[in-house]
Amino acid sequence: MASTGRKTSGNGKKNIGKFRMKTSWKNLVIYGFLIFFSILLFGAFSATPYDDAKTISVSQVIQDVKKGNVREIVVLDNKLIVTGKNGEKKSAFKEPSADVYSLFNNAGVSLKDKNVNVVIKDTSGMSGWVSLIGAVLPVLLMVGFFYFIFRQARGTQESIFSFGQSRAKLYSKDTPKVTFHDVAGVDEAKQELSEIVDFLRNPQKYKAMGARTPKGVLMIGPAGTGKTLLARATAGEAHVAFFSMAGSEFMEMLVGVGASRVRDLFNTAKKQQPAIIFIDEIDAIGRQRGNGFMGGHDEREQTLNQILVEMDGFTPNEQIIVMAATNRPDVLDPALVRPGRFDRRVSLELPDVEGRKEILAIHAKGKPFTKEVDWGRVAKRTVGFSGADLENMLNEAAILAARLGKKAIDMSDLEEAATKVKLGPEKKRLQSDADRKMTAYHEAGHALVSWEMPQMDPVHRISIVSRGMSLGHTMMENIDRVHETKTRLLEQICVMMGGRAAEELIFGEITTGASNDIEKATQVARAMVTKFGMSEIGPLTFDSEQRVPYEQSDISDEMAAKIDQEVSKIVDSCYKKAVRVLTQKREKLDVIAEELLKKETLDAEDFSKLVGPKVISKKK
Repeated sequence: MASTGRKTSGNGKKNIGKFRMKTSWKNLVIYGFLIFFSILLFGAFSATPYDDAKTISVSQVIQDVKKGNVREIVVLDNKLIVTGKNGEKKSAFKEPSADVYSLFNNAGVSLKDKNVNVVIKDTSGMSGWVSLIGAVLPVLLMVGFFYFIFRQARGTQESIFSFGQSRAKLYSKDTPKVTFHDVAGVDEAKQELSEIVDFLRNPQKYKAMGARTPKGVLMIGPAGTGKTLLARATAGEAHVAFFSMAGSEFMEMLVGVGASRVRDLFNTAKKQQPAIIFIDEIDAIGRQRGNGFMGGHDEREQTLNQILVEMDGFTPNEQIIVMAATNRPDVLDPALVRPGRFDRRVSLELPDVEGRKEILAIHAKGKPFTKEVDWGRVAKRTVGFSGADLENMLNEAAILAARLGKKAIDMSDLEEAATKVKLGPEKKRLQSDADRKMTAYHEAGHALVSWEMPQMDPVHRISIVSRGMSLGHTMMENIDRVHETKTRLLEQICVMMGGRAAEELIFGEITTGASNDIEKATQVARAMVTKFGMSEIGPLTFDSEQRVPYEQSDISDEMAAKIDQEVSKIVDSCYKKAVRVLTQKREKLDVIAEELLKKETLDAEDFSKLVGPKVISKKK
């Protein structure tokens, strides 16, 4: 969906490498023993309640007993805990072989006569445990230490040798399936891939005719058009093992790792054939060889060479199909895309209006919508949206409806979600009255010039609400087209320059707000001159983009100057035309700007009331 705006100033899977806490019976037993010994050690060596008692001599204890100041004596092996009449506790030490009763009888003191309670506690059991632990624990600690060291060494060795193993994710037959019913808007691609499914399901039918299984399928198309989803749907329909891996996952810092992973991936797939190997973003490793700075020893080139060997080395009986996806088919090596490796090329484009209806129907499942939702209107509203954009739009609409406390999603939610996906969320940016007025005339200039251009699509929405980096936007109700005419391209440039023309006409000043419009207008004009042959230079193509920095340009200085002159001439003539239109329609320009300042947003119906219905040219 085209839009112009005034920008702000400024210039079942095999998961490897993922951490998981491993719990097993062996680990539980080890943890249990550690906890048990910790409790024993804590009980054996923890402080007793008598450790704070004051230490006195045995003779002092005898004197206190004689004076009748002692109430109780607790005997702990060779330690005496003496409790006085006042409750004060003191400790003393006797000979280990001396009996407590004999000790006091020899001193001429009768504990019974002095009413002293004697408590003898047996500590031999605890001493035995302490002795046992003291003997066993060092041995256990040493064994555990060496076990940990050897385990770490083995893990390091395994991690070193696992560099060359494939990091592919395996989606087995038990994995929740994705089928062609979950894919919409790419009917031609599904038809191509349905034959691949039939090859894998019924290989004998094709062998009887002398046909071989295609070795590779290359899917190309813009981001979000469903390349990865189609690959998974193919595997789901064929009921075969599906190995998925990104092109960048083959690369590592060690030389030869990429090639080793390729070998491991293909060997694994051969063991589970029939199978599908899917390499996403294959341009990461499949770029044309010979243009790098590292020569033939480039790791990327070695990885690509191994893929070429593996794909060309299949025997006719092997049922393995390699599927790959990229949005940069122009950079792939010719040896990779030739027949015999990637036999089929499936192109995916942005869905048309019928495709968008089907995609919306799939992603609308499970979401409540009001009866007023017109899916045909939504599909027409979302020209240029990919399948991923449409899914994101419906999700944003559901989030917005939930935030507002609604019970169902309505058209206003879908409209806001579509705008948010295209331009970003609204920003409550504080603007001065002068800035708001400048933005209003800028957007009114875009809209009015578009209304006056006979081949431009009708205006869908005008707003001075800030979104993303833009202070406002003017959106067109785009129509699906295959071809663009020279007249329409020139009119598009006129509309892009309408904002700058309005600023100069009304305020006699130009601002930085039209920087993005100027950039887009220049790009269109340059494409007209260098790619489409729509200038006085003639039907010539000039590839001004150099793929390699040191490659010499094929455009002479004289021709480059002519190209610059033609681009400048196109943009300048379109700007002057926009100024003429706005000068003639000055009153309507003021009306649109004033209405924008009041309402901030005008839809197609509001705009038509101000300027009248648009006369659309019937020229194609």
